[in-house]
Amino acid sequence: MAYTTINKSTDYFNTKLYTGNGSTNNITGVGFQPDWTWIKQRNGTANHFAFDAVRGVNKPIHPNLTNAQSTQSDTLMSFNSDGFTLGDDSTNGEINSSSNTFASWNWVGGTAISGNTGGSGTSRSFTGRINTTSKFGIYTYQGNGTGGHTIPHGLGAVPTMIITKRINDAELWPVYHQAITASKFLKLNTDASEQNATNRWNANTPTSTVFTLGSEGEVNGSSDYYITYVFCDVPGYAKMGSYAGNGNADGAFIYTGFKPAVIIIKRTNDTGNWNIIDNKRLGRNPNNPRLTPNANAAEDSADATTDILSNGFKLKSTSQYVNYSGGSYVYMAFAEAPLVGSNNVPCTAR
Repeated sequence: MAYTTINKSTDYFNTKLYTGNGSTNNITGVGFQPDWTWIKQRNGTANHFAFDAVRGVNKPIHPNLTNAQSTQSDTLMSFNSDGFTLGDDSTNGEINSSSNTFASWNWVGGTAISGNTGGSGTSRSFTGRINTTSKFGIYTYQGNGTGGHTIPHGLGAVPTMIITKRINDAELWPVYHQAITASKFLKLNTDASEQNATNRWNANTPTSTVFTLGSEGEVNGSSDYYITYVFCDVPGYAKMGSYAGNGNADGAFIYTGFKPAVIIIKRTNDTGNWNIIDNKRLGRNPNNPRLTPNANAAEDSADATTDILSNGFKLKSTSQYVNYSGGSYVYMAFAEAPLVGSNNVPCTAR
């Protein structure tokens, strides 16, 4: 059993749905002050928006695009104790347009950190926010253009997934996932299969103290600036795993050790969209609709792909995106509730 020290997952991650109003919009009910908020319109085509407390408010980046960070004063205006405040969104109407529906996924960072990078090349300063309980960190750093550049993450555990974006210029979103090793990477903003390249993570598996960058400009261009989100497995709360598709509508069961609140899936050995399902958008089996991180598409409720269960998830589709015969897939998942709490009591039965 995946015994955990996090009995209340919503202290660290929560999905919050809301309806836009085209004016100042105070979104409450998140349950904490988020440090990373990812927003997507559900009922129409609109870009994904990501905001974090390390870069500051009103500075969106877009997981489905390569665009550099911009400053838009009418977007996310503040992170609050129980959520966040949106402006009138008059620039593009993609996160708060009147009467449209939206999903937001929210994570706690927490403690501010700063320091100097290490490894090969010129040392640079970095800042960030970390949570050593949920093992999640947000970091900004300046690249030095040298393979072997290391970033101290302070999480006290080995990262199992890393998402990076250059923010001062247009660039792809490289993704490290433990299941495909540090000699390969995925791209959050495309449907591409895994890519063989050692110049993203320098072919160095992250350690409990640092993650390592290669010389590629997507992660470590000389004097360029980056934002990075780092995740570690936490029993009963967070899992970054993999599975093989079988092409059967009554597909495999994937054990996580908790009831997932959100699941993000990507095929790695061929093209295939990223998929997000969560426990709030409809929130009941078998009709858990999906959104697509690499595209601006509206929510798709016609292709039910996954059942959310008390201790994992079960594939319910032959789609190439989640369960194609011969397909290899990776996922990241965060808990609604652990299967078994730290006091040995089944949390899902409470």
